[in-house]
Parts: sequence; structure tokens; C-alpha cells
Amino acid sequence: MQSLGASMSTDDEDGSPRTLKTVTVATQVIEVVRERGSVGVTELAEYLDLSKSTAYIHLKTLEENGFLVQRDGAYEIAFKFFVLGEYARNRSPLYQYGKPEVDELAEETGQYTHIVTEENGHGVNLYQVKGETSISDDYQSEKPQHRDHLHYTASGKAILAYLPRERVEEIVDSYGLPARTANTITDADELFAELEAIRERGYAYNDGEEIEGFRAIGAPIRNPKGEVLGSLSVSGPASFMRDERFHEELPERVTRAANVVEVSLNMNSHA
Repeated sequence: MQSLGASMSTDDEDGSPRTLKTVTVATQVIEVVRERGSVGVTELAEYLDLSKSTAYIHLKTLEENGFLVQRDGAYEIAFKFFVLGEYARNRSPLYQYGKPEVDELAEETGQYTHIVTEENGHGVNLYQVKGETSISDDYQSEKPQHRDHLHYTASGKAILAYLPRERVEEIVDSYGLPARTANTITDADELFAELEAIRERGYAYNDGEEIEGFRAIGAPIRNPKGEVLGSLSVSGPASFMRDERFHEELPERVTRAANVVEVSLNMNSHA
């Protein structure tokens, strides 16, 4: 006799996996709360086109399970997400072995340095350090709170360059190539040409493609099979990254740091 689980299909007739609507709505609720900072029952109901009773049930359920907290009649993201995020990050070998190199690179350059990985077609900033002479701004300081498109950052392009072409095409089809500045690559053919150039030189440039007046250099971190695990980068104002520094000195430093991380990963974790 088959067990109940074995007799139940997890796919729809078209072969796509089934999902639970209530869970989908719950994730939408969380995203709305994150984007708005805090929401009340009426505001959430209007935003997601839910009845007030349904909105209340979702908010209350998430609160009772520790994912939201209620303050002054509105619901906010709870620190449980911080705990879960720290748990996920600390389990990442890329973070474990990349952190010391990122710290050292920030000390050497005085600029922002980052470890980035790809998840669900976006860049996730696993770790970021602000160098002593870097310009402090909200956009840079808040980057770890957001996922980035991969095509307009040095870290992202360094990752895209070493993903299978089919995967890159899938990401482009799903999320497009939106422009952030006049320098952002928004054409797929131009992007693939850029990725080829990155593979030839071993690192990626971002020359005002994410923020006007800012530059960055990113290098891939790969396992012995050549599969990309993430990237390491340094970013700063164009006034700091001039000419030889941007085209020679910093690329050498970034690729050297990325290579050290690769060696550490491959020796200690067989990634």
C-alpha cells in the first residue's frame, strides 16, 4: 500500500511544481512590510487586494511565529530574519574563507569591498566592509539589504561571465537588463561581448554603470571544476580609481585576493 505522500503528485498537469497560495501570500506580506517599513491591517489589505480579515490573519500568524512584531498598531520585520540570515551566511564557505581577504582588501584600499554570490538570478551581498577613506552614502551602506541585478555591477558581471550561457540567457529573460545610469549595458549582445572580454582578462569593470561617478572591479571565485561560486570586488569614486590605478593596480589586488579565497576554499572545503 502506497503512503499518502507517495500517492500525492507534487506537480500540476503541465509538469510545473505546485505551490501553496497561503505561503505565496505570506511571502508577499513580508515583502510589503520590508518595503514600507511597517504596515497596518487596512494598508496591507488595500495593497494586496485582500479582505481585512485575511490580511489580519496573515499578519497575526507571522507575528505569532516570530517573523513580524507589532508596534503602535503596525507590523514590522522581526529580528528572526537577522538570526536566519546570519545562520545562512555563516554556513557559507564563500563567506568563511572570503571574509579575511575582504577585510584586508578594505584596509589596503580604504574603499568599500564586497563578497557577492548569485541566488535566484540576483546578486546577494554576503559581506561588505567600508574602508577608512571611502565615501559614506546610504546606497552603499544599504546594499546588503537588497538584491542587485547582476549586469550593472562588477561583482555581478564577474559572476555572469562564468555561468553557462544558457543560465545567463535565462536570467536576462526573467529580469531584463534595466538601466541604472547612461553607462549601464542594456543590450544582450553587448552584454555577452562584455562577458567574453571579462573571461579573457579575468576580472570585470564597472565604470559608472551602477552609480554615476563610481567605479568598481570584481573578480570571480570558482571551484576546481571552474564553476563560479561568487565574486570579490572593490568599489569607490572615480576620483580614487583613476587611469593606472583603475586599469592595473586595483585589478591585480582584487584578482590576487580572489585567488587566495579560491585556494582556501578548495583546500579546506573541496567546494
